[in-house]
Amino acid sequence: MPPVLLLSLLLGALCSLGQAMSREERHRLRNQVVEMFDHAYQNYMDHAYPADELMPLTCRGRVRGLEPSRGDVDDALGKFSLTLIDTLDTLVLLNKTTEFEAAVRRVLSDVRLDNDIVVSVFETNIRVLGGLLGGHSMAVMLKEGGHHMLWYQDELLHMAKDLGLRLLPAFNTSSGLPYPRVNLKYGVRGPETRTGTETDTCTACAGTIILEFAALSRFTGDPVFEAHARRALDFLWEKRQRNSNLVGTTINIHSGEWVRRDSGVGAGIDSYYEYLLKAYILLGDDLFLQRFNIHYASIMKYISQPPLLLDVHIHKPLLPARTWMDSLLAFFPGLQVLKGDIRPAIETHEMLYQVTKKHNFLPEAFTTDFRVHWAQHPLRPEFAESTYFLYKATGDPYYLEAGRTVLDNLNRFARVPCGFAAMKDVRTGSHEDRMDSFFLAEMFKYLFLLFADAEDLPFDVEDYIFTTEAHLLPLSLSMAPNTSAAAANMTTEEELDDSNFDWTCPNTRLLFPDPAFPRNLREPIRSAVDKSCPRPAPYREPGMGRPPLRAQDFMANNPEHLELLRRMGVSLIHLKDGRVQLVQHATQAVSAVAAEDGMRFMQEMMELSSQQQKEQLPPRAIQLVSHPFFGRVVLTAGPAQFGTDLSKSTTGVRGFVTVAEPYSGCTELANAEYVQGRIALLQRGQCMFAEKARHVQKAGAIGGIVIDDNEGSSSDTAPLFQMAGDGRNTDDVTLPLLFLFHKEGNILLEALKEYREVEVLLSDKARDRGVDTQEEEGCSTERTTPTSSTPIDQSQMSTVELDESAPEEVKPSEEEVSPPDEEVSPPDEVSPSEQEEVSPPEAEPKTERDSEKREEPEGDSDLNSQSVDELLADWREDLEAFQQMEKDEL
Repeated sequence: MPPVLLLSLLLGALCSLGQAMSREERHRLRNQVVEMFDHAYQNYMDHAYPADELMPLTCRGRVRGLEPSRGDVDDALGKFSLTLIDTLDTLVLLNKTTEFEAAVRRVLSDVRLDNDIVVSVFETNIRVLGGLLGGHSMAVMLKEGGHHMLWYQDELLHMAKDLGLRLLPAFNTSSGLPYPRVNLKYGVRGPETRTGTETDTCTACAGTIILEFAALSRFTGDPVFEAHARRALDFLWEKRQRNSNLVGTTINIHSGEWVRRDSGVGAGIDSYYEYLLKAYILLGDDLFLQRFNIHYASIMKYISQPPLLLDVHIHKPLLPARTWMDSLLAFFPGLQVLKGDIRPAIETHEMLYQVTKKHNFLPEAFTTDFRVHWAQHPLRPEFAESTYFLYKATGDPYYLEAGRTVLDNLNRFARVPCGFAAMKDVRTGSHEDRMDSFFLAEMFKYLFLLFADAEDLPFDVEDYIFTTEAHLLPLSLSMAPNTSAAAANMTTEEELDDSNFDWTCPNTRLLFPDPAFPRNLREPIRSAVDKSCPRPAPYREPGMGRPPLRAQDFMANNPEHLELLRRMGVSLIHLKDGRVQLVQHATQAVSAVAAEDGMRFMQEMMELSSQQQKEQLPPRAIQLVSHPFFGRVVLTAGPAQFGTDLSKSTTGVRGFVTVAEPYSGCTELANAEYVQGRIALLQRGQCMFAEKARHVQKAGAIGGIVIDDNEGSSSDTAPLFQMAGDGRNTDDVTLPLLFLFHKEGNILLEALKEYREVEVLLSDKARDRGVDTQEEEGCSTERTTPTSSTPIDQSQMSTVELDESAPEEVKPSEEEVSPPDEEVSPPDEVSPSEQEEVSPPEAEPKTERDSEKREEPEGDSDLNSQSVDELLADWREDLEAFQQMEKDEL
């Protein structure tokens, strides 16, 4: 494998404007980490061993079957002294060689793996199999050093193979995806197993096997383990959604159908992505890197909205799937460091850090405005993991301070006499009688490495890869013979044509020549996650009650208006889906009075948007009727809330198209003589929709088509939307204005480029498509689905989203606003929240979509290549996907 892949970890390239932590202070914190580990480990050994886990509030061990069931959480417990096995390589890293040797002897003498108990395949793999392999790696390393473990004869490896063989029956499915549970004694077949009836598993559960199983194969020379892990990964890759290149959260292990179609980087999927990249690092197989890069490009396109990571729907990736994030995604900045993509890692980590400081710990889930959604915190290590990797990549002492915060909060809020107790509610500080094994396996590793010097470590950690449970596997395994048949490379050349396809990690010195750059990225995020309570409005003198800028007068392309917004503490954030988000931070206003003006402006914008929200409109059709199309190509278009109502027209509006000059249509047209009597093509952006309509109407156009400037947008992946007015009376607009996404707009522009004269019909639905074609192709079906709204929380930081391309979405509640037709990257929808996403409704299904046919419009036979049955099948799949998404949200 290319050795430069780990370059971002080795550089420590960036200095910081922050004050560097002294060597003495780092050593004090390093020693504190060791003391905290001793407190947790010794209490487990004194009060819980040989039980799987410690119950730190009652100072006893958790034995499955003797304590009240906690549901699926207990599937990690197999009566195999879980915490001891999970902690083996932590002992070595913290220089506790004597304790490690004693622990290995205990494992060999006391632990049994043939218990009649049903366990999670995923948890047993990463914790127990990973722990045994990590312990074996450390034992071999120490033995080769010639001072410790000289008696060791691969006993832990033999136990690991025994356990691997006990897990293998779970992979006996037609798909190769493992059953989620297995009986350690009886497997999955037969009534005595008490398992094997499950049909679903999570993506991470099936896709987080390859590191441990491949290491087991290469340590033992038995290819069967790696082969099964590769087969599972191959199946998941094949089942990815081909348009979005995303995977769902839950999949049927027999049919391969997605059961939950929401996609993110948190719970249910997280370590699938992690293991694709790390499998390349460990095994040196380019296939894993190819797949990871394709997934990563889609993650950054659809899921990443720095600093947020928001779940989306795999079939409609511009639709948010939920309004909250879970704490497991905190690992992702660390993975981005391995990838070499440092900037978004810094941004997301800073958001997580501010949430941590606000609540003392990361809640299990928190909303997009950083409020608690699920209040538990089981002492998860993912934030500490990302903190360590960012410090390694940047050398910025800021991350040492972040680590200190984690350390202090653990001691202040989680430490109890018999160990460390999970938080039952981060808001109240109440505890849960629980100390999971991953706390010892991961948390203390990353914190120790954060504060330790190289000479404090018994080995070079750069020679190892961390599994998702932070177990250490040697990179030398990439040199071991790959006895497993390599999986077929299913990646086509087209799929690899990806601008984000990097084979090595970049040098962070070149990325950030300015030492202030990381701090500049963090500052706006820090102010966004403000933990202070909203303050009362400041006193205003008489006569100063009206803000200097009214929402109804605001123009996003007016520099004076933007300056007024800045003075009021209001900033514009351009989102990837084309929306523009207005965010007001009272603390960034030039004065208290200006801050109040900003708050009033935001409230006015919300009220304006509510007033503008009209009844949801159905989609419209743009039909190419000239030669050689003859009505066979129909593009789905979004309607406007103003202008001619095409649903009331029996004939529609028919005319030739021409490109407006300027293309934005935001000023009077320079080519009015060419536009007169035609339908003008306009580019989205820079001004209001209604303003565009007025300019082309003044030039004598009979209609207008606005084409999205957000490259890659398509009605295939985005919900339909409607264009709103500009807050003024729009009765003067009498022509029809329709909207096309980028993909559909390009079809029209390419047709115009090739044939020079293209005639289209703007109507509420497709008309007769030419001789003897209507009956063959069937009629377009229009269907709208109910929309939903999301309540808005108000706080000191106000947010309004302006979106000209936003889904024609919501009927707002009292606190929810839908957008005016503001175009900065243009708006059309205003949904206020504190960076809160609004779950759009289902997009309008289309049974008449010819985008696949338009590539060769001259061939009439090609135009009929996709049958109505196939289109209906696509429509039903989308409808089912949206119905499932709504259930998941509930």
